[in-house]
Order: sequence, then structure tokens, then C-alpha cells
Amino acid sequence: MLVTGLVVGGFSIPSIMGALADGRVPRAAAIAIMVAGGLVALAVNEKPSGYAINDIPDVFVSVVGRYIN
Repeated sequence: MLVTGLVVGGFSIPSIMGALADGRVPRAAAIAIMVAGGLVALAVNEKPSGYAINDIPDVFVSVVGRYIN
């Protein structure tokens, strides 16, 4: 959930920039940010000790490694 939330949040940044550059309201990007925030909050809630900034690369590698193998 943490990895998915961070990826969705990362992909929403270009959408926000594109909408603002075209003078449109970034509705889809706002929904993506809310989904990403909810996923990250759910992931932090599931792990009582929380996540440190230094743990995030290890989490990414473990999730990607799980699906590659």
C-alpha cells in the first residue's frame, strides 16, 4: 500500500503541472492525491511502528523483488 500510494502520488505531479499550465482545474490529479494519501495513511496505520524515511527504499525493493521473482 505504501509503494502504490507513493507511485500514484508521484504520477499525479505531472498531471497537476499539466493542468495548471493549460489553465484547467486539476480534478483528476486531486483525486489521485487523495487516493495516494489514503493508501499511505493506511500503510502507516497497518504498521504500528511506522516507517522512517530510510525504510522507504527497502520497502520499494522488497515489493518489486516479490513480484519479479
